Amino acid sequence: MDKLKVAIVHDFLVQQGGAERVLKEISDMYPGAPIFTLLYDEEKMHGMLEGKDIQCSYLQKFPKFLRRNYRWLLPFFPVIPETFDLREYDLVISSSGAWSKGIVTKLDTIHVAYLHSPMRFVWDYNERYVKENKKNRWNFFLRFVFNYLRVWDRLAAERPDYLIANSRYTQKRIAKYYRRDSDVIYPPVGLLSPVTSFAPGLSLGHQSSGDKRDDRLPMTDYFLVVSRLSAYKKVDVVVEAFNKLGLPLVVIGAGEQEKYLRKIAKENIHILGWQGDDVVAKFYQNARAFIFPVEDDFGIAPVEAMLSGVPVIAYRSGGSMETVQEGITGEFFDAQTPEVLADGVRRFLNNESGYNKEFIKKRGEEFSSKRFRDEFGRFVEKVLLDK
Repeated sequence: MDKLKVAIVHDFLVQQGGAERVLKEISDMYPGAPIFTLLYDEEKMHGMLEGKDIQCSYLQKFPKFLRRNYRWLLPFFPVIPETFDLREYDLVISSSGAWSKGIVTKLDTIHVAYLHSPMRFVWDYNERYVKENKKNRWNFFLRFVFNYLRVWDRLAAERPDYLIANSRYTQKRIAKYYRRDSDVIYPPVGLLSPVTSFAPGLSLGHQSSGDKRDDRLPMTDYFLVVSRLSAYKKVDVVVEAFNKLGLPLVVIGAGEQEKYLRKIAKENIHILGWQGDDVVAKFYQNARAFIFPVEDDFGIAPVEAMLSGVPVIAYRSGGSMETVQEGITGEFFDAQTPEVLADGVRRFLNNESGYNKEFIKKRGEEFSSKRFRDEFGRFVEKVLLDK
């Protein structure tokens, strides 16, 4: 293993999320391996990969306004991973939600792809995406682009020698769309380290849009969302539900929906924008429950909440069904609407006294970083021995 030349490939490094936490763990396992990526925004990564050898594609040389709006270049993404020069490496590990599995390697190079998901927006989300963006005059063109990307994605999934899925749910989607077998290794989730002191008057750092109600932040008995603020994450459903419930809600995260969510949120809802792990950890510790409204392939944030002993109220679909235990570590709701979510919150309130904080923590510990390193390391050793 010491003599192997290893490289790591990741789609985009333009925001912090669950996929980037997995990448960080893999990179720490192979500290000498460079990280190849289509685009890197050091500012938005907030030092997460500081000191790492980041090798960017030619997208990095584009004008800043194009890098900020890189989605405009969607039809060109499939060819970009193919430009990475990986000829000198014995082992390449791709961390892929879309593009990086499409790299081209030498015949004797082993390519292990850790798949966060088959491309959701071209397989099982494409029509919903078009409907949610029905005012977009480019939607007719998008249908042709999605068809082209489905063909590319299916062919690109043949390139890795081995596939690892981040959940059984993802494993089923890989079998359906790619017709390939895969092994399941759950992502690493660790307990975030909180700030030592926290008070309503605390400056919350990066808060570009500012919430003028910060001086009245609830410090206990609030519900919590930690998420990218994108349409498919369904945070708007949570905000609308809590507008009606009138219960205190804290939303942490950044994304294109942030301005809209601030506009519709009532005074019981505090949208804090992006926050560092230390602040997020403190909000986890003091939350009454964590809300997870999205159909995600795994979902790291609910497990982070459980590591703090916080019950989870989750949409009954996707990876949360493999992590949340109904009535023991949380509750489920059955439709992504404000009314059904509100009903799930009411059921939680009725059962709240029955939750055991220590049991919830132990459930979260089953998805530890050590477990991930052990399983991933054994998998890589096995495929190298089988070579």
